[in-house]
Amino acid sequence: MSGQSIRIGYCLSLTGPLASNGKTARLAHQIWEKDVNKKGGLLGRNVEMVCIDDQTDPKLVLDIYKRLLDEEKVDLVIGGYGDNSVAPAMPLIMERKRYLIALMALAVNASLGYADYFVMIPTGPRPNEALTEGFFSLAANQSPKPETIAILAADAPFSKSPVAGAKGHADKYGIRVVADTRYSLATTDFAPIISQLKPITPDILFLCSYLNDSAGLLRAIDAVGLQPKMVGGAMIGPQNGSIKAELGPLLNGLINYEYWLPVPKMMYPGIAEMIAEYQTRAVAAGADPLGYYVAPQAYAQMQVVERAILGTGSLDDEKMAQFTRDHTFKTILGDVKFGTGGGWSEPRVLEVQYQNIKGNDLSVFKDVRTQAVVWPSSLSSGSLIYPYSKAKQDV
Repeated sequence: MSGQSIRIGYCLSLTGPLASNGKTARLAHQIWEKDVNKKGGLLGRNVEMVCIDDQTDPKLVLDIYKRLLDEEKVDLVIGGYGDNSVAPAMPLIMERKRYLIALMALAVNASLGYADYFVMIPTGPRPNEALTEGFFSLAANQSPKPETIAILAADAPFSKSPVAGAKGHADKYGIRVVADTRYSLATTDFAPIISQLKPITPDILFLCSYLNDSAGLLRAIDAVGLQPKMVGGAMIGPQNGSIKAELGPLLNGLINYEYWLPVPKMMYPGIAEMIAEYQTRAVAAGADPLGYYVAPQAYAQMQVVERAILGTGSLDDEKMAQFTRDHTFKTILGDVKFGTGGGWSEPRVLEVQYQNIKGNDLSVFKDVRTQAVVWPSSLSSGSLIYPYSKAKQDV
């Protein structure tokens, strides 16, 4: 191999509220980096991932990408985890006409329409709707069907798209919004907020939250004794192994989105080996000990970049973007094809219900029966327990 590495630059939230997910993505990228270099690198050159911590602060992102391009002189850039780590970089990416594959960013390109942007979040061409489509489809098929919904979301930019999608689905299915509340990310005591909902008794409690507040909300729901028929929807946190172990049985009955779980229908070639190596290294890296939520997407993100480089035989942004638009990619998440707006051509968001969790040991969550994929039917691994109170008791 030649002495000069192919340098791929990006930022991740390695500190701050999203650090666990950022460290998870970082570790998955490092595993890919090791794997690709073990095979001889790309184009006869070693590959080096250049990752800078954005501290979960969107104000730092633009300067980080300027530094990567102008000072670090990276060959390619990729996008990090979440809208906060991707959206601020987009004006520069578009100005420089760079090829960009983001990891997870829900609706960054919806208003920009940048043709050379792609994203690994499997929400398809209509991300606002896709993230919560399964949750409301399940609701509409229950008997009796839920009639009212209370929306409780963090007062943060990432909440806007899921909440907009939830309101659209509620309207579609004739579910009446009886409360729509935002809470500060500085909130630590959620009991007063949940207590205010008790007189309303909504059939659905739709939650849009970050990692730590997800745990706080579920503790408050249990403490206050609120019992809607369905709880969950758009929570970042229950997917994380540390949050799972922290909450244990408090998760029972929750219905929330996921992108991958080790259920039989989703064991695509190569993914078992990647997850096994990831889990042996996760604790030392300070990452999610399970890795089911972010690690497969991050590894597959780099598989797409790898194939685009090899398919074009170059590091030319325009050629790689055209190749990515035109081809289907074989990844550890199965076949991935990009479509309108740079999202997956077909959505593949899962709805998962936590069931029959009896303890807090992490091994409980390696048994996929505790995390039943209840939607879509083509990937299902279990049946929904309804209502929420029954799922809480059915252990």
